[in-house]
Amino acid sequence: MQRLSVLSLRPKSLVHCYISQEAVTLRDALVDKLASLDPIPGALEQLLWHFGHKQVAEVTGRSKRVLKDESGRLFVDSRGSGANIAETAAFMAGEKQLLMFSDAGGTGRSYHADLNAVNRRRRSHYLLEVGWRADNAIQGLGRSHRTNQASAPVFRPVTTNVIGERRFISTIARRLDSLGALTRGQRQTGGNGIFKAKDNLESNYAEHALYELFRQIYQGRFYEVPLGTFEQMTGLSLTSHEGGMKIDLPPLRQFLNRLLALRIDMQNIIFERFELLLSQQIEAAIAAGVYEMGVETLRAERFTVESQETVYTHAQTGSVTNYLKVERTQKNNIRTAEEMLEFATQYQGRLMINSKSDNAAVWQ
Repeated sequence: MQRLSVLSLRPKSLVHCYISQEAVTLRDALVDKLASLDPIPGALEQLLWHFGHKQVAEVTGRSKRVLKDESGRLFVDSRGSGANIAETAAFMAGEKQLLMFSDAGGTGRSYHADLNAVNRRRRSHYLLEVGWRADNAIQGLGRSHRTNQASAPVFRPVTTNVIGERRFISTIARRLDSLGALTRGQRQTGGNGIFKAKDNLESNYAEHALYELFRQIYQGRFYEVPLGTFEQMTGLSLTSHEGGMKIDLPPLRQFLNRLLALRIDMQNIIFERFELLLSQQIEAAIAAGVYEMGVETLRAERFTVESQETVYTHAQTGSVTNYLKVERTQKNNIRTAEEMLEFATQYQGRLMINSKSDNAAVWQ
């Protein structure tokens, strides 16, 4: 037996414990096995090892990193204080084809296709790890989209098959809805195609979808997730003291955050039902013509202001809010005779002739 002495938390007291030699041997064997395992590479290492550090510019806060040489041997590379400046210059000069940066490299630098730079190729900007802070992600996206650029970048948010990551993407989608599209520098709904409407899990339609989800769970219509199981897993209570369903239900953000603590298979089950209900809410609003498009850019052949009416004047500043009635003139979409005959048959339209132009038309 091997004798070890261990000090306890109490002062002036000594506790003796004994560990067998077999346990020590087993421990040493496990330590040796763990030390011999291949390292688990992070996202940065995988990119550096795959493309080679001579092709990848890294702008992060790391002072050391693990690289691979041409023979596959791993070695530790030290990065000096001026490494980020040199890496940025190499990418903008076209000496390195890829650039990866973290929060440390997402402030005060520009990586866009500057007309004054050698590297004017269009950027494909992959948002690899969104994180909790939406403002940091938005700021990082803005590094590759600036003025005086040869072309706008293509933004590609990346997620894994862990559906809970949609929680983070949703925050970015909501911020883009309010800040406007980054790819064209104009205010337009939905992030200009970067995200779909259902990617915003914090919209009014998501609120209605969540209420329907809670109602299905409470009424026992969500067979995969019974009420008791849901309340135990998430810590969210749907049952009131009187025995009925609560009026003041858990808020949407709390529900999304609690889902992140669930097992992956349960996350997928609940998220799939929630996403289905959200899609139904959006489709119903579109079909009814009441879908809120948000701020968007309208295009037409011509806009004409027909009338203007002052609806509010601020008493202190004198600023005026006007109501404008605008007429939009759009170019007709000319269709073939076969298409219009099919349209008339499907919607019970009447075939007519314009007496002035003698053009055929369908009246509905």
